[in-house]
Amino acid sequence: MKHFLKIFLILAVAAVFVWTFVFLYRKSCPVEEVYEIENVEKTTLEKTTVVTGKIEPRNEILIKPQISGIISELYKEAGQSVKEGEVIAKVKVIPELGQLNSAESRVRVAEMNLKQYEIDADRTKSLFEQKFESQETYENALLKVKQAKEELQVAKDQLEIVRDGITKNSASMSSTLIRSTITGLILDVPVKVGNSVIQANTMNDGTTIATVANMNDLIFRGNIDETEVGRVHEGMPVKITLGALQDMEFGAKLEYISPKGVEQNGANQFEIKATVVVPDTVVVRAGYSANAEIVLQRAADVLSIPEGTLEFSGDTAFVYVLTDSINGQQFERREVKTGLSDGIRIETKSGLSIEDKLRGAKK
Repeated sequence: MKHFLKIFLILAVAAVFVWTFVFLYRKSCPVEEVYEIENVEKTTLEKTTVVTGKIEPRNEILIKPQISGIISELYKEAGQSVKEGEVIAKVKVIPELGQLNSAESRVRVAEMNLKQYEIDADRTKSLFEQKFESQETYENALLKVKQAKEELQVAKDQLEIVRDGITKNSASMSSTLIRSTITGLILDVPVKVGNSVIQANTMNDGTTIATVANMNDLIFRGNIDETEVGRVHEGMPVKITLGALQDMEFGAKLEYISPKGVEQNGANQFEIKATVVVPDTVVVRAGYSANAEIVLQRAADVLSIPEGTLEFSGDTAFVYVLTDSINGQQFERREVKTGLSDGIRIETKSGLSIEDKLRGAKK
């Protein structure tokens, strides 16, 4: 029994010795490193910046009443089209009591004056027919009747304006009928029937009855950082993408850059505007969030490589060019001159050809 135990221990020690020898041998052997191979390609590179903003009509018109009163009727609602001059709402005038009493009093006085002048004219006519009054006196009496009738009509018109905000003679030009001043789409009707409205004057802006805009003339409005505003200019092409229509891209042209920056979150921002071209078959709503991609630099048909293949030593860039792949991967370190980068690929101005293969990431 002791003999077998001794043999077992000797074999165990030998196995441990052999395993240790094999392990140390494998650790000492160099491991061949294998890398991904990247190609040199001829591409067009663009350096862009993305500006966030929204889509707006170029002009939003606020329709306001010319008189104060209460909304009695609404003929349109948000989302409907409207033509220039078309009625949107009707305002019922609530007369001021003092002005109403004054206008009514003026009508009564005008009626009394007319009645008296008519009596005087009848008396003058009778005397004229009896040759006791001259023709001139009779004609003056008739003139006073005409003037009294005119004054009565003016008084009645004034009473109608104070009481109703309109006269029968000017119904087509009524200030109680709120009309659109442009042809377009109604974006908002912030009032309801029964709401009080105030006309615009020097003391206040007045109540907005509706907001109307031409949705065929849209712009992108956003803010660009001061670090990039110096590289953009009016007339540059812009690509617009909308959050609501993610699969579509719209062309635009930069038309305005604010001459003055506004500080936002510790950075100076400059407002920009771009004219957006929207096909007739696409419905774009005011206020859509949007991104504007502006090309700051462009290099067409240049040799480019993945930025990950570069190695830097100071200000000098190097790549590893594949020289042999039959007897294991072998690379040559080569200096290159780089140019424009789009964040993924970078232009190589010298040092490489289209046939070169480069060392990429380790597999």
